[in-house]
Amino acid sequence: MADQGQWQVAGNAAQTYERALVPAVFASWAPLVVALADPRPGERVLDIACGTGVVARLAAQRVGRSGSVKGLDLNPGMLAVAASVTSPDLPTSAPIEWREASATKMPFPDAAFDVAYCQLGLQFFPDRPAALREMYRVLVSGGRLGLMVWQGIQRSPGFGVLAAALARHVSIEAAGIMRAPFALAEADELRTLLATEGFREITIQPVAGAVRFPSVARFVKDYVGGSPLSGHVAKVPDEARAALVSEVTDALTSYVANDGLAFPIEAHLATAKK
Repeated sequence: MADQGQWQVAGNAAQTYERALVPAVFASWAPLVVALADPRPGERVLDIACGTGVVARLAAQRVGRSGSVKGLDLNPGMLAVAASVTSPDLPTSAPIEWREASATKMPFPDAAFDVAYCQLGLQFFPDRPAALREMYRVLVSGGRLGLMVWQGIQRSPGFGVLAAALARHVSIEAAGIMRAPFALAEADELRTLLATEGFREITIQPVAGAVRFPSVARFVKDYVGGSPLSGHVAKVPDEARAALVSEVTDALTSYVANDGLAFPIEAHLATAKK
């Protein structure tokens, strides 16, 4: 899902990401992201920082068998899971090819795609302008770009609480990993990045959503287990991990109901054309 160490996962984290985090955090946003560029039958689509492929699979349904979809990610574990959960035999979906590569140096020719997506990847890239230049390069003239980034962590109390608790009970580095997904929170900064690299007809809209887990304990366990946090949290004593869960549970009591934990989160959804 990203292009640098802040979102490189190891072990079975990619499986946890697909099993737990995609439905709890990311899946509800994927149709909105795909709709941004309105892919049509027969078009060629690229999903950048594709993770386990939730956007790529939806796009494949939209472009159909006459179209094509490529999913690109730097993390081989994510791509392995993406391939394992994608049926190659869906009669109405485009085939998907998974490619391991950097968003700042894509292995594709110029003007190779009609549509490019990047759901929650741009904020992680070590060189955002370079990544956007590559997105511009691989799009045809008039090609469409659909992007999603989170707004500030202060607009998502669950993740804000988890970051603060990680700082106290695990490490400052772990807290930084938790804050990293929110590092491109300002619409003006995103607009400037896109315009500087040549994109036009830029629109950015704020959209509110929710994060849902069966319980606070599952939120902490699954988010840690499906992210680069897992290695950091594994290093601390059992007492520290228990204190982490206890602090987050106490702080999020008001967001728990009979059907589990639900807290708000806000994103910016952006569209642009080459």
